[in-house]
Amino acid sequence: MTDLTNQKRIASEVLGCGVHRVWLNPEAAGDIAVAITRADIREQIENGNIKAEPIKGVSRGRARARDAKRKYGHRKGQGKRKGKKGARTPSKEQWIKKIRALRQKLKEMRADGSLDKSTYCKVYRKAKGGEYRSVAHLMAHLESEKLIKREE
Repeated sequence: MTDLTNQKRIASEVLGCGVHRVWLNPEAAGDIAVAITRADIREQIENGNIKAEPIKGVSRGRARARDAKRKYGHRKGQGKRKGKKGARTPSKEQWIKKIRALRQKLKEMRADGSLDKSTYCKVYRKAKGGEYRSVAHLMAHLESEKLIKREE
């Protein structure tokens, strides 16, 4: 077998692909070995002795099989989990529902004067950070810290 590395390199440049994608016809090895110029290589490409192999993609078959198993509860054991239970289970919809209720309550309290602006800003940021579980928890915190202004 003759060494066709130079022909393969030139063919990769002519075809505009990598060296590993160049296919050389083993039956026409003698003809390819004689081809030493770019013109000779182009001629071999026209004859079909040299081709660029198609690009290989990454198969989604394994991913589809894995997703199907996860759909009916497999591959979800302790070893596959990262993060605390609370970081995995609550959905985005639950978070939206909770944060909107908290923000609405804070705005009402700011509007009626029971929260001053600086306290409102601090508590708003804490709500955004996930400090309060519910509106009731928020109110309990504000009362325990004596942050609500009472009108006598």
